[in-house]
Amino acid sequence: MELKFTSFAFLLLFLARIGDAQPTASPGVFDVTKYGATTNGDISKAVLDAFKEACAATSPSTIVIPKGTYQMNQVKLQGPCKAPVELQVQAILKAPSDPKQLNADVEWLTVNYIDRFTLSGGGVFDGQGKQAWDQNNCKDSKSCSNLPNNLSFNFLTNSTIQDITSQDSKLFHINVNGCKNLTFIRVNITAPPESINTDGIHVARSSNVNITDCVIGTGDDCISVGDELEQLHITRVTCGPGHGISVGSLGKTPGEKPVVGVYVKNCTFINTDNGVRVKTWPASHQGVVTDLHYEDIIVQNVSNPIVIDQVYCPYNQCNKDLPSQVKISKVSIKNIRGTSRTQDAVLLLCSKGAPCDGVEVGDIDITYNGKEGPAKSSCENVKPKFVGKQNPPICAGAQSS
Repeated sequence: MELKFTSFAFLLLFLARIGDAQPTASPGVFDVTKYGATTNGDISKAVLDAFKEACAATSPSTIVIPKGTYQMNQVKLQGPCKAPVELQVQAILKAPSDPKQLNADVEWLTVNYIDRFTLSGGGVFDGQGKQAWDQNNCKDSKSCSNLPNNLSFNFLTNSTIQDITSQDSKLFHINVNGCKNLTFIRVNITAPPESINTDGIHVARSSNVNITDCVIGTGDDCISVGDELEQLHITRVTCGPGHGISVGSLGKTPGEKPVVGVYVKNCTFINTDNGVRVKTWPASHQGVVTDLHYEDIIVQNVSNPIVIDQVYCPYNQCNKDLPSQVKISKVSIKNIRGTSRTQDAVLLLCSKGAPCDGVEVGDIDITYNGKEGPAKSSCENVKPKFVGKQNPPICAGAQSS
């Protein structure tokens, strides 16, 4: 009986000591405040120091930037890492507002060469771009993109960007290069219409990229596609303001590689300049764009809801007399409905140097209520296959130039 009592007393003492113990940080969690980050201070070094330890960990790790407002200068997170890494941004991060304080050749946050990377947390990346937009004089300069993007993801594999906001970037909000199996989900992008050259998500030289359930409003393309892209799926994206979802511009640079497989489905465009668009330069180098599919699209007060533009020439910085040499083929445009802000609801302006092939258009219902008359279409160097309803009539009396 005495032995049982002693054992019971020992157990009670052990449990009491556990209760008195101080809580410790969770294994694999790297809170930047433990590395010197303070609210309203520059946390660049703290983020880099936390990442260095997280990247070296042999088990999955999470870097946490807790709620609050922090300043952050340019940061590059460079892999490879030994295990999956998550950067959980719960905070509002602010970039320097003066572009002169930044290296124009380095993005604000760059993440390179990591497998199984996750960016999450519900936080905001505020690029504070207004001062930069005033200096971005693209109308008078052929080289005006000398500003940092908000977020740059390069050579990531099997990775996810979710539940974050990019706000008022100085240039592109998000740039994707050389990635494979990358998913964007519930990403919010916001900037006013006057924010010049602020593409929402630009994707190039990548494969198997998914963009889902995102809301994008900015001063340029909501999503833009560069060369050497395979299998981009865009689903349930709301775009506006902005210039639409664009493949291109392509053909300006020699040696561009094909764009193969772009799928845009269940998306909505509100008060945008364009809806779905393909754009290539005249007097261009050779290129290939194939396997493009647009389906179940709603357009609300969109200036040009459906566009293939092979004489794309912003600010008249090209020779429109020479045709584009980018070949566009295997395009389907189905079930697009809503309202156009201009009469030009459908523009299929293909190149006489490389006419479009395999274009299928079906179930289009786009109306225009202006004084000039009903919505209309314009077609050049294309002979589409028609399925279902066509409003406006597509390519009526179209000619090859």
